Amino acid sequence: MDLYEKNGNILYILNILKKYSDEEHKLSISKIKEKIKEIYGEDIEPRTIRRNINLLKEKFGYDISTYNDNKIGYYISNDPETDFEPGEIRAIIDTFSYSSFIEDRIAKGIIKKCKNLQNIYENEKLKNYKVYSPKGKTSNIEVVKNIEDISNSITNNNKIKFEYWKYHIKGDKIEKQIVSEPIVSPYAILYDKQQFYMLGIKDGNSEFYHYRLDRIKNLQELKEKITIKKTEKEIEEYTNSSVEIFSGNMIEIEAICNEILLGEVIEKFGKNIKIQPINNQEFKISISANPLGFKLWAMRNLDMVTVTKPQSLINEIKTVIEDAKKRY
Repeated sequence: MDLYEKNGNILYILNILKKYSDEEHKLSISKIKEKIKEIYGEDIEPRTIRRNINLLKEKFGYDISTYNDNKIGYYISNDPETDFEPGEIRAIIDTFSYSSFIEDRIAKGIIKKCKNLQNIYENEKLKNYKVYSPKGKTSNIEVVKNIEDISNSITNNNKIKFEYWKYHIKGDKIEKQIVSEPIVSPYAILYDKQQFYMLGIKDGNSEFYHYRLDRIKNLQELKEKITIKKTEKEIEEYTNSSVEIFSGNMIEIEAICNEILLGEVIEKFGKNIKIQPINNQEFKISISANPLGFKLWAMRNLDMVTVTKPQSLINEIKTVIEDAKKRY
């Protein structure tokens, strides 16, 4: 055996323990030896296996239960500080299966990497495990890279430039069209309703604006520095008040809601809302929010939400209802 093969012994053993052992599947020394021969084509002496296991325990800090501990065999335990639990891996797989913000081929690649972090027994449980995801995944393969590049730009305090597209009706066809190529100061990445957004300020403006990451193409980090400073508190307050990810000025809104919506209201608006019970069936909410976003949310729950302030928003909702009645 040459030096290269000799130095590889500890990695062979570690990989076998990670992939083929857990508390319910303890491996004897002979089984470890057999697996190394089968997978790596190397014949390692039992004493070498024992010596390297001790090295993994004592020098590298791996939590390995030995024959002396359990009288059956060897297995490696997950490190709670570095290794994902099976439920955590499954949650990641579910997220990338369901989410429309990431292109299908990339999502499958990430899921495959997640599975490679587990042993064969946990992956066997996932063999027939299905996630029924909605249709309409993005075709933009740049989303993951956009997250990385925007994060770097925020860290470096640099502005970014990109192409931003939207759907456009052209004749009898629906096409994607580049609608702007803004220079933007990025401040944060947000996640809402299965979509990632970048919170930024476009050059020439002073107000926040949201850009969907799956509609950003050809993003470049510029050398030009961000000059408008925003605190974490300002970003958090704006995020909490920007209903349905719509940008613009906030207004004071009051509404009466059915008790059925209580959980959704608390989860959706969080600390940014005042709730006052009226009776067992209704409660009143007061919130500073984007009017367009709140209008869309209220109309989606029209049978359970009555806006009471401001009058301008009430009039807008009335107009929409009257127009709809004419069409139906």
